Amino acid sequence: QVYKGLDIITNKVSPQEQRLCRHHMISFVDPLVSNYTVVDFRDKAVPLISYIFARDKIPIVVGGTNYYIESLLWKVLINTKEKPSSAPGPDGDRKLELEQLDSAELHRRLSQVDPEMAAKLHPHDKRKVARSLQVFEETGIPHSEILHQQQEEEGGGPLGGPLKYPHSCILWLHADQAALDARLEKRVDDMVAAGLLEELRDFHRRYNREKVAENRQDYQHGIFQSIGFKEFHEFLISEGNCSPETSALLLEKGIQALKQVTKRYARRQNKWVRNRFLKRPGPNVPPVYGLEVSDLQRWEEDVLKPALEIVESFIQGREPPAEPLRMEQDEENKRSHRVCELCDRLIIGDREWAAHTRSKSHLHHLKKRRKLEASRRAGGTVGDSGDTETSDEDGSLPL
Repeated sequence: QVYKGLDIITNKVSPQEQRLCRHHMISFVDPLVSNYTVVDFRDKAVPLISYIFARDKIPIVVGGTNYYIESLLWKVLINTKEKPSSAPGPDGDRKLELEQLDSAELHRRLSQVDPEMAAKLHPHDKRKVARSLQVFEETGIPHSEILHQQQEEEGGGPLGGPLKYPHSCILWLHADQAALDARLEKRVDDMVAAGLLEELRDFHRRYNREKVAENRQDYQHGIFQSIGFKEFHEFLISEGNCSPETSALLLEKGIQALKQVTKRYARRQNKWVRNRFLKRPGPNVPPVYGLEVSDLQRWEEDVLKPALEIVESFIQGREPPAEPLRMEQDEENKRSHRVCELCDRLIIGDREWAAHTRSKSHLHHLKKRRKLEASRRAGGTVGDSGDTETSDEDGSLPL
């Protein structure tokens, strides 16, 4: 929502709603700027929060992307020397330059200067590996060492530095999954009805067509990361160059893909809240209050009234009538490293390993290995020609 234009695809708050309460951080970045980061967001938002407090008002951070909210709550980000360009066009972003390198080369370089961080990051996660290398190049200090320094500050914890605003509270609006999925599907239909395709066509024509023609389209940075761009890529580049029937099929494919990825993103947001706000170790976590929004007919009773009571209690310095949510911390190791020799893959994290061992590809390789072992136990192995070789007279099995 920080990017100018594209109000439909980024689901910006309506002008009518903006007139009810002053909004900040909306529509101020040129859409062609590709190196706007969470650090830039924080550096603009923190002075705004101070300005709002100075006027004896209460800043309300509305999300959105929870990682950006974390950047305001905790000292978790690292400043580097390089400043972003506010003008469109080519920029000298070192992180983007590093991301052009091969994954193996990137990870090898990080292993040389910061082996601890290299051990935590997956070799194929080019963006995070490049960021850690950028931090070292521009500060001269390993990324892992800076993170340790933050955690050891007074009020810091295992996942970051101290809480910036000690008297914060988090209101988490959550819904039953079926109700949420239905609401998200309707939102996509409403976006299409509101002119989503016209907005995408216009942006593609003005900014994206030339990139596609030169094969330098990038859906990993800037506004192009937004949900909706890559989902309609095939439709936009083929429109006018294919039959109406094919175009209609590609359009429907894009709409269905947008619905699926929107629902997937919502699940990821909820998972982030549970893992980062509810399970976050350490004492420096604001209370999180859950508000049930499955039944919109009960908005007043389930959401508005309890939210007002919670906020008024915080303002008056007394205990809210509602209890904050609490979740027991699990023992999951998110940084564990395992190599699946069957699939020739590195898996990081206990949960990811459990998911991999249940995946179709892993089970397929497992089935193949079991067949091979059964064949060997039966007295031979299958050679290249498909013939079964019998065992030698001494009983050993040829390989």
